[in-house]
Amino acid sequence: MERSSAILLAVSSLPSPYGIGTLGKAAYEFVDFLKAAGQSYWQLLPMGPTSYGDSPYQSFSTFAGNPYYIDLDMLIGEGLLSEDEVCSVDWGDDPRHVDYGRIYSHRFDLLKKAKERGWNRDKAEIGQFVAENKNWLPDYALFMALKRHFCMRSWTEWEDEDIRLHKEEAVRKYSALLGDEIDLFIYIQFLFFKQWNHLKVYAHENGVKFIGDVPIYVALDSSDVWAGSENFQLNRERIPIEVAGVPPDYFSEDGQLWGNPLYDYEHMEKDGFRWWVNRIAGYTKLYDVIRIDHFRGLESYWAVPFGDTTAKHGRWVKGPDMKLIGKLKEAFKDIEFIAEDLGYPTPEVEKMLKDSGFPGMKVLEFAFDAHNPSDYLPHRYIVNCICYTGTHDNPPLALWREETGSDDLEFAKKYLGLSDEEGLDFGIIRGGMSSVAKLFVAQMQDYLGLGKGHRMNCPGTQTGNWTWRLLPGELTPALAEKIHEMTRIYGRMNIQEETLCQK
Repeated sequence: MERSSAILLAVSSLPSPYGIGTLGKAAYEFVDFLKAAGQSYWQLLPMGPTSYGDSPYQSFSTFAGNPYYIDLDMLIGEGLLSEDEVCSVDWGDDPRHVDYGRIYSHRFDLLKKAKERGWNRDKAEIGQFVAENKNWLPDYALFMALKRHFCMRSWTEWEDEDIRLHKEEAVRKYSALLGDEIDLFIYIQFLFFKQWNHLKVYAHENGVKFIGDVPIYVALDSSDVWAGSENFQLNRERIPIEVAGVPPDYFSEDGQLWGNPLYDYEHMEKDGFRWWVNRIAGYTKLYDVIRIDHFRGLESYWAVPFGDTTAKHGRWVKGPDMKLIGKLKEAFKDIEFIAEDLGYPTPEVEKMLKDSGFPGMKVLEFAFDAHNPSDYLPHRYIVNCICYTGTHDNPPLALWREETGSDDLEFAKKYLGLSDEEGLDFGIIRGGMSSVAKLFVAQMQDYLGLGKGHRMNCPGTQTGNWTWRLLPGELTPALAEKIHEMTRIYGRMNIQEETLCQK
């Protein structure tokens, strides 16, 4: 990875008239904005189909794309939907926030109409798509059809024990019974990846690449666990033995109880971590750089007894460490990885990071402790790291300034030479942009100076997350030029833009 910079923005946060960001016009316009701003990367949040709570980190499949991101105007252009059908739906009147309930109620009815009109037309392409994704697509499509059949309840609550336990005869029975629904979910994935591939080609033609986030764990209510239970720590009834979380710390005396099933790494190792290799292979169809979330969990992970209501009584269990990482590096020599190594630094985790060769993360919002020197201060960086203003789990800079202690803010002002003339947020961005870190990443909200009410996620809260969106017109040529100039000054230019400037 060359010295460069990126902007972090979820697809869901793009503006659109249909309640949520999509892979349509606004996505192409954002690529244009990134190019004009001299940015080399667009960092995304996970793009899988979301389940209860709408978190992109809790998906029905680690391989599938989110049906909500399929652009409806493109379907109109293909003759799969009519303008009247799309415009007759009330998508809500709040362009700043996603209303997931409203989208869930309407989006699938439209996609079903598109499937009815396009299935026969696209049959040859669909057949090729299914063949290319045979390791996950049939299980996922059946899983989603079954969820509809069982009123969208978690597969652990399905009344038919044979299909709940994924027995072969039951799989054949329901595959025949639910054929139309299975085809619907196959076609939805066909549409998603068709639109994504067109966008990816356009981005690459304009010198923009994608950074994608790989959640370390998958959701219990997912086709991955239902159809591949042997890869997880489950009992004979397919109930988790222990689940994932993080231990109590300064921020939470109860820790964080995530509830994801834990991997059976001993079983996975026997076939060379094939499940993980297949998983990363799926992500390479989407992204150019892959960020492994909660990287430290590969060294050791916090296992909490299933049924506990807090993470207090968990225990540390040794993970696969370099055995898994080595297998991924061997299988994906042309893919760059980023290690999300935040939290619980131990000598073992530091050694794993060093042995992997992956760049770790430095977060500027964690740097300015007036009383204790931080490793996140830019003068302590090494080149092989990624500097973030903050991640999707952190407040935008304008909100961080409001919430941080006065001593720490004064320290940040002195350290970075912040001034009202430059703008405090842009001064902090300058501090990261000018560092030796090979990649610098800022949230889109940071460049817009948006604070309270514009946070993407607040960990530990159950409502109000993952809804933030750009408004039409917020990404102006003047803002792109301002970002471009700072990017140029600190040598992080998009290669295409740099070449054009030199000419």
